[in-house]
Amino acid sequence: MLVRTWNLFHGNADPPERRAFLRQMIELVTGDRPDVVCLQELPVWALRHLERWSGMHASSAVARRAFLPFGARAATALHHGMLRSGLTGEADAILTSRPGRALGTHVVGHSKLRRVAHAVEFGDVTVVNFHIDGEREQFERVVALARARSVLAGDTNLVAPAAEGFSPPLPVSLDQILVRGLTLRDGPSAWPVERRTVSGRVLSDHAPVEAVVE
Repeated sequence: MLVRTWNLFHGNADPPERRAFLRQMIELVTGDRPDVVCLQELPVWALRHLERWSGMHASSAVARRAFLPFGARAATALHHGMLRSGLTGEADAILTSRPGRALGTHVVGHSKLRRVAHAVEFGDVTVVNFHIDGEREQFERVVALARARSVLAGDTNLVAPAAEGFSPPLPVSLDQILVRGLTLRDGPSAWPVERRTVSGRVLSDHAPVEAVVE
């Protein structure tokens, strides 16, 4: 099972530009038909487009509602690099190659923004997607959502956090894939910068992380 996680930086390039490249990012990270993709920092308006852009099944969780009920996307388009999620809100999503069963959304922190983790049952594996503030207490709340056979994937804002009973974290990385009750066959590893460079621009300020598990 090929699993990926990517913080999409609200569709921004690195460095940010006036334009956003969210659809290109979704198509890039799903183009070779992975089994599971966990995404963070999506604008809320994008959730309804994920299945069409990716060709995968989507389960989502909203961390922050859009400030404007209408027109947030158009307003942000004036300059994506400056406005980011201020108007469009922020969400996370799990994409799966076949339908999974959503297991709910859990609030895991409020220190800076409302932080959530959400889970999908994918076959006999529980996939937990999360984006936290770098507080160990928040990370422990995410870990508590795991079951016997689980994948934790997301942005920890912690450098290489370890969890008892899980595979070792990727060194010197905020973005992690940790597994319990499964075997890591390859990875986790971060994409080299050239793999997320399209038409001369680097997409997102985070690199996708991937692993093959069974």
